[in-house]
Amino acid sequence: MQKYNIHTVQKDETLKSIASLYGLDKDALKLFHNNHCAVKDMILINLNGQKELFVPRTAVADKNILVKFGRGNSLTLQPETSVRRYSVVITIEKGEHKSELKYEVSVRWLKTEKGHHFFEIDRTSKLYLNEEEVNEIADLLAYRTSKVLYPLHISTDEHGQFEGVENAEAFSKRWPAIKEELYKEFEGKTVSDYCEKIEKVISQPEAISLYLKNDYFVRALFFGIYQSFGKEFKTEMTTTFPVVDNAIEPSYKLTLETDPVKGETGLITIEGSGKLYEERNIDDFIRRSPFSLIIEDDSVMNEEGHFRLISYLKGETSLPESLYLECSIMLQEEKKISVSVSGIDEN
Repeated sequence: MQKYNIHTVQKDETLKSIASLYGLDKDALKLFHNNHCAVKDMILINLNGQKELFVPRTAVADKNILVKFGRGNSLTLQPETSVRRYSVVITIEKGEHKSELKYEVSVRWLKTEKGHHFFEIDRTSKLYLNEEEVNEIADLLAYRTSKVLYPLHISTDEHGQFEGVENAEAFSKRWPAIKEELYKEFEGKTVSDYCEKIEKVISQPEAISLYLKNDYFVRALFFGIYQSFGKEFKTEMTTTFPVVDNAIEPSYKLTLETDPVKGETGLITIEGSGKLYEERNIDDFIRRSPFSLIIEDDSVMNEEGHFRLISYLKGETSLPESLYLECSIMLQEEKKISVSVSGIDEN
């Protein structure tokens, strides 16, 4: 994020008048400028030919464009009454192979209790695979059986990070009707295998939470971006993401930062970037090992993967208007997941 703005010096402007324009003390402005400019452009006492001044990013004439942070430059999720519809595009790449899923979803706030937020998620469209409506039997069965999960109730922590499923008991009640429909439309071992798979999931609450932890949309929207960003408007964090099928998800170390000034659209920008940070090597992940099989005194961390996130908020406490998350890991070839979420305007 840019840490300063540039003020173009106008005729007859003085250091004092420019400082007053931005609500700054003139000595504070001089110090800030001198800390960012080239030596030849430093201010000694007053302006002496400078054409541009470096001013703090938060020093703006229109205070309405500043983000209203809480203590410690924090953003706090307060989603009361939130109802959003999103268009979701999930791209899965492995080497040269690429698949793209598209669908629409609604997210509705249910309640907030003791710092935890509860939401209802529902799919509101058909599922499209590589621009075509899902019609292959295996894909169609996967989609139809997953309907047992919706509407889905989930909870997040105070930072807006996904915690768990809250209406698991409803799935077993919905299942008989969905199963009956499946057997009317399909027959053979494939449908039996899919039904058996989903029955194992919905019969165990732990399995349901594990199953939903692999939902890329849920994990991206409820990533946990509502943090304290400190005086530099950034924070360091370690996170995980289900880019590969492993009982212990790959870990990433990243920097999350925000711009204290809203963009031209009036949205708040939060960006994150980082690298894989794992003791497990490529072979460990290929074997789906939950831990490193090699113990070394001075182990070199595996950084063969990257993480990138950009999220836009309409208000300091709202759910994202849109976001893009990209996560990768190197196996025999690179595996990459990208999630694009865009708010759908209600007319």
